[in-house]
Amino acid sequence: MAGNSLVKMFKVPELRNRIFFTLAVLAIFRLGCVLTIPGIDAAALFDYFTKLMKDNNNAFASYMDFFVGGAFSNFSVFMLGVMPYISSQIILQLLMIVFPSIKRSFEEDGGQRKFALWTRVGTVVVCFIQSYAVTVYAKNIGAVSLDNEIAFKCLTMLTVTTGSMITVWLGDQITAHGIGNGISVLIFAGIVARFPKAIADLSSWIKAGGNFVFVIIAALLWIAIIALIAFEEGGERKIPVNYAKRIVGRKMIGGQNNAYIPFKVNPSNVIPLIFASSFLTLPLQVISSLAAGGDAKKWVQTLASFLNPNGWWYNILLVVLIVFFAYFYTQVTLNPTEIAKQVRENGGTIPGVRADETEATLQKILNRLVLPGSLFLAAIAIVPTIIQMIFKFPREVTNLMGGTSLIIMVGVATDTMAQIEALLKMHHQDGFIKKGKIRSRNI
Repeated sequence: MAGNSLVKMFKVPELRNRIFFTLAVLAIFRLGCVLTIPGIDAAALFDYFTKLMKDNNNAFASYMDFFVGGAFSNFSVFMLGVMPYISSQIILQLLMIVFPSIKRSFEEDGGQRKFALWTRVGTVVVCFIQSYAVTVYAKNIGAVSLDNEIAFKCLTMLTVTTGSMITVWLGDQITAHGIGNGISVLIFAGIVARFPKAIADLSSWIKAGGNFVFVIIAALLWIAIIALIAFEEGGERKIPVNYAKRIVGRKMIGGQNNAYIPFKVNPSNVIPLIFASSFLTLPLQVISSLAAGGDAKKWVQTLASFLNPNGWWYNILLVVLIVFFAYFYTQVTLNPTEIAKQVRENGGTIPGVRADETEATLQKILNRLVLPGSLFLAAIAIVPTIIQMIFKFPREVTNLMGGTSLIIMVGVATDTMAQIEALLKMHHQDGFIKKGKIRSRNI
């Protein structure tokens, strides 16, 4: 029974320590999300965002709060979260594609450490750019309490950049000593932290005359989307591979006829959606910060309206970027050339395919899988906008009803459960389920 498994989780010392460590780190993360940075007038900040909520004009703030659990609207030390780190990874991986010499340097001995170092250096640069936009945004909304503008900018940029790097470090600690992928768990925590406010906003919306039937329909859609995501994540295309027998020394190895290469229906998982959202975050924040003031130029306000997260143009751009990053990330992580090389080196062949056509066949299969997988992600991503237009729900509610939120929550929960299941089995304990297995999505 599930209850027995939950009790056994805390009877295994290693698993118990990992769970408590993860909870402790998440508590520190949530504390940092409510600590306002120095130099910010908390009263002016509260009045500004309260007015935005009353006017239903908080699309930018809701978008920025989405991954950090409200830390942006609090102007906290963790207000940027791990998004600069993800943006830095995107930039480096794009550079590896454009400049083969950079890719070769990262593939040498110690290349992984070099990649991690440069990712963190890039994170600091992205943090400085975004934190400067934060200072402009704070000034335009009248939330600055320091008279010295230069001192405020330097203090804010240093505080926000340090907070983001601490957040990345906390994620690394969860990965090393806790449960789950640290960066993904922090994003998951930020999304889950928005649930109480979303429920409160929905209750206020109903009391203000909202149709309760719409709430029931939306709840059914929410359940159906979760089931669809879980079903889609379990699908995979198995490419059969036959391995010929080989003599190594005095032993004969190989001869497998039941081996296969597993290609998931959505090979890149939620990565394209996170990459696309992160890629849009930097220009969105800079433009929205410049447009927040009443004296902003007309072209800046037009561009800010164009990048409105609830607008058609933004969502069209998001769909295009999701499809692009789906192909890009799949090509990086599942390189058909490398897979075909490994198959040939181990004496394997795909039935009905010549050895020199293995790479082309694998590439063709991947292309056929990536397109529907990326379109599925794109369709899920624009669900909040469609729900917002049809039912006129509060934005906090629509952001949690589809798109990135559900995919990340399902993925992180599945990945975490898979790790707990593996640790239980390693210590000769029953897992959470008696039949089948939990598939890790490995975000």
